[in-house]
Amino acid sequence: MDLVRISHLFHHFNRIGEDGSVVGKVQSLQDVSLSISPGEFVAILGHNGSGKSTLARHINALLLPSSGQVEVDGMQTTSQEQVLLIRQNAGMVFQNPDNQMIANVVEEEVAFGPENLGMDPYQMHIRVEQCLARVGMTAYRLHAPSKLSGGQKQRVSIASVLAMKPKCIILDEPTAMLDPNGRKEVIDTLHELCSVDGISILLITHYMEETVSADRVIVMDEGKIALQGTPKEVFSQVQKLRELRLDVPVATLLAWELRKEGLPIKDGILTKEELVSQLRDLL
Repeated sequence: MDLVRISHLFHHFNRIGEDGSVVGKVQSLQDVSLSISPGEFVAILGHNGSGKSTLARHINALLLPSSGQVEVDGMQTTSQEQVLLIRQNAGMVFQNPDNQMIANVVEEEVAFGPENLGMDPYQMHIRVEQCLARVGMTAYRLHAPSKLSGGQKQRVSIASVLAMKPKCIILDEPTAMLDPNGRKEVIDTLHELCSVDGISILLITHYMEETVSADRVIVMDEGKIALQGTPKEVFSQVQKLRELRLDVPVATLLAWELRKEGLPIKDGILTKEELVSQLRDLL
């Protein structure tokens, strides 16, 4: 059974005039259908305004369909009675962790969700410890979130979502404000949660290198799914991605350029290690 099932999803925003009245509609999503399996790592790419963040907010029931259906673990996001349970099962991590943090101590931040669900204090303490350990932040449990690095803050944000025991974590450009080390910390944590804990990951990013190890890549354009497949299948279409105003991994682009010059380099090169291996074989 699919964990997330989206069927013919449309979403529009009202266009507001200077006098505050509705003067039209802006179509953000157009007939989007997709599914996400338990334990699957899915990366979503797209230029600004392509609809990827709007799509993510539908899975967490922060937005509701203008038409179509969004189902999370068998629950319809339009059911008001199930919204809280949907958000427990599909946790959301945003770009700026400071916008999500409300506590003055890391362990209190992670405990906030379970505490509001009325969890037994002893069980809550155990869960907080487990979640901090899963993201490698146990040593910082008594630190102030404001004193942490960007990557550490995002790992605390992920721990806070984990404390709700989600089946899926949706991350909307979580590494956009981080340096390369911070980005690696976060992405490594996500892959471990996916492979070890079986949590489905939906990662929205504009860093191509973060998507090469995903199970599936979805490319959005003008509110529609323009491309979908494994990283090798998607990034082999360099010309199409350029038409969609997207970059490709550096190694993929260099392999494409060398192939245009006549070198018999195979499609689907994603990393510099793969490219070096190909060049070594040719030489």
